[in-house]
Amino acid sequence: MRSSRGSLPVYLQIAETLVRDVTAGRLIDGEKLPPEREMAATLGIAVGTLRKTLAELHARGLLERIQGSGNYIRAVTDPKSVYAMFRLELVTGGGFPTAEILSVSREVKPAELPAFGASKEGHRIRRIRRIAGKVAAIEEIWLDGSYIEKVSAEDLSESLYLYYRTRLGLWIAKAEDHIALGHVPDWTPDVFGKKPGAPVPYILRISYSHEGATAEVSHTWYDPDIAHYVNRLK
Repeated sequence: MRSSRGSLPVYLQIAETLVRDVTAGRLIDGEKLPPEREMAATLGIAVGTLRKTLAELHARGLLERIQGSGNYIRAVTDPKSVYAMFRLELVTGGGFPTAEILSVSREVKPAELPAFGASKEGHRIRRIRRIAGKVAAIEEIWLDGSYIEKVSAEDLSESLYLYYRTRLGLWIAKAEDHIALGHVPDWTPDVFGKKPGAPVPYILRISYSHEGATAEVSHTWYDPDIAHYVNRLK
């Protein structure tokens, strides 16, 4: 597994995948993980990379190391995942999300968008969303233009919320999702499994900053043959 420009380091990708397995209940509290060499071979990574992953999970309180016994999962309420608000999973369950930027531009906000932010303009980010390498969704994200003058595709990380936090000092504290039937937009690339105009599940998300301001509005159209929307309540 390699890490491309803008993506999380491999050890964090593995950590986030395991976090998703914990929150989905595929790894349960108290479960013992396989020996490190066996686990590294299964994941296709070096033992040193796996140890960085385990150290990250331990720092988040998700892993207990018992000398002479092994590594054990410890489920916690807040796993501090950069994908904590990501709600799409493979139909078969789980899957690490990645994103490919299609375009980034600063535009006047369309009238049909819900009112948000202080600026009349917003940064429009269009992306392909993959889960475990499968093209699962396309996204159009609008970030209020008051946070930064220009957004460059080269600067964006695969987690926009991580980019917002580290580059803009913006924390997305909560989000409101509206789920409906939508239609694939005409700018959709051929790699998406549905043609423009085809009916697909659609998510309108309104995201709020840590200061309570509406900071972002996004559209997600996803392929129901590949992914489904999951929101686990605790």
